[in-house]
Amino acid sequence: MAISLQDQLLNSGLIDKSKANQVKKGKYKQTKQQRNSKTTQTDEATLLAQQALAEKQAKDRDLNLQKKAEAEEKAILAQIKQLIKENAQAKAKGDDAIAYNFSDHNIVKKIYVSEATLKHISNGKLAIVKYDSSYDLVPAQVAEKIKQRDPSYVLVMNDKDQEAINTGDDPYADFQIPDDLMW
Repeated sequence: MAISLQDQLLNSGLIDKSKANQVKKGKYKQTKQQRNSKTTQTDEATLLAQQALAEKQAKDRDLNLQKKAEAEEKAILAQIKQLIKENAQAKAKGDDAIAYNFSDHNIVKKIYVSEATLKHISNGKLAIVKYDSSYDLVPAQVAEKIKQRDPSYVLVMNDKDQEAINTGDDPYADFQIPDDLMW
């Protein structure tokens, strides 16, 4: 059977019997006091471990929020791309194409459309949107959906009620606008 450290110290003569009893009584009092007061002694290592765990949880929470925001942004981009691809109108080709000029972040761009499409753009039935480096024509309802997700993709979207607003107190209402006027 193994001999305790206290007995080994007594046998070797390093401590005397009264000192051993005093240490034993002190240890007993300490354990009795802990049981009676029901307090747990926390040591520094436990506190540091709890603090490190709390910091890790906060960091993980922030990372999860960031990943969730990135996933939402990707989903919105995918929705915009899908709306544009499914609802893109055909552009005019050939001799009957008319150049329609519009601005893209202070740069004047040109798209060729038919005369009917030009009227639809000016009446607000069609809008010009940009995805990547291409410009497409989409119906106004689709442009509204795109604008709700991200307004930077909609470049040209005229008001449908623009004619009603212009008929008010317009000093030039009596003058005709030439048919061939393009900017």
